[in-house]
Amino acid sequence: MDLEDLKILITGSSGALGSELKKKFHHALTPNHNELDVTDKEKIMDFFKKEKIDIVIHTAAITSVRKCEEEKELTWKTNVDGTKNVVDVLLQTNPDGKFVYVSTACIFDGNAGMYKESSIPYPENFYALSKLLGEQEVKKLSNYLIIRTNFTARKKWPFPKAFSDRFGTYLFAEDVANGIVDVLNSDMNGIVHIVGDKKMSMLELAKMTTPDVKSMTINDYSGPKLTIDMSLDSEKWKKYKITKN
Repeated sequence: MDLEDLKILITGSSGALGSELKKKFHHALTPNHNELDVTDKEKIMDFFKKEKIDIVIHTAAITSVRKCEEEKELTWKTNVDGTKNVVDVLLQTNPDGKFVYVSTACIFDGNAGMYKESSIPYPENFYALSKLLGEQEVKKLSNYLIIRTNFTARKKWPFPKAFSDRFGTYLFAEDVANGIVDVLNSDMNGIVHIVGDKKMSMLELAKMTTPDVKSMTINDYSGPKLTIDMSLDSEKWKKYKITKN
């Protein structure tokens, strides 16, 4: 499969991962929110009828745990119904088209860590629930790829502190974008974890871009329940080194 010959749509292309994917797929369609609102099924249908889409890479989502908890209706409309809308339209316009859904390590309970593709999900908060329900929508297609991962943009840490006791096999967005290219080129289907080769604390991750960030623990936090250990393993795919600079 030569990706250059296929018409690729990236939703959520202004986000951290979407921005990196745009660099990898220069020929991809990357409509902004006004041009393609995933909550507007009619607009999606019009877009897909005009452009015969071969591959959808769906990154559009509300990802703030706090916002998802406080605005459940909007979160459901975007993360669950929005995914359903794009899936349903692809089914109608190109049933053999490939759907790549970017999911999250947060769908697991976070009590054990190093979750594999076959591990049983158990969401701890509304954000994680909405992403898991999105996965179920994607499984209506025969040609789907669910990418579970845990990443951040490579930029200054957005908070004054970072958790020393929350863990993940973190990557930067550019690393995940590279992983998605690799997996697409391999023509895999199903669920694939794109993970870093080292389990680290959120504090260690933050210090990579913001050396003076301060430490905090979960005891210092108040808010929606968080996934403590977001580390992922993979029984299907290679692991990646987080890029240092």
